[in-house]
Amino acid sequence: MHILQSKHIKLNEKESEELLKRLNLSKAQLPKILSTDAGLPEGCVVGDIIKIERKTGDYFRVVV
Repeated sequence: MHILQSKHIKLNEKESEELLKRLNLSKAQLPKILSTDAGLPEGCVVGDIIKIERKTGDYFRVVV
């Protein structure tokens, strides 16, 4: 990971369910990130939800 790259964190199942419930969304409604993205942590598979931490706030993406 590059020093200037935002931190990417894979959410576990419990965190994913809580996030979707809190935002009243489904995985299909989240923005997407490709499974080939260099910033993804090891072990990410299609359907995982990724939290991207930036100075301006947290963003969420689903791996496709």
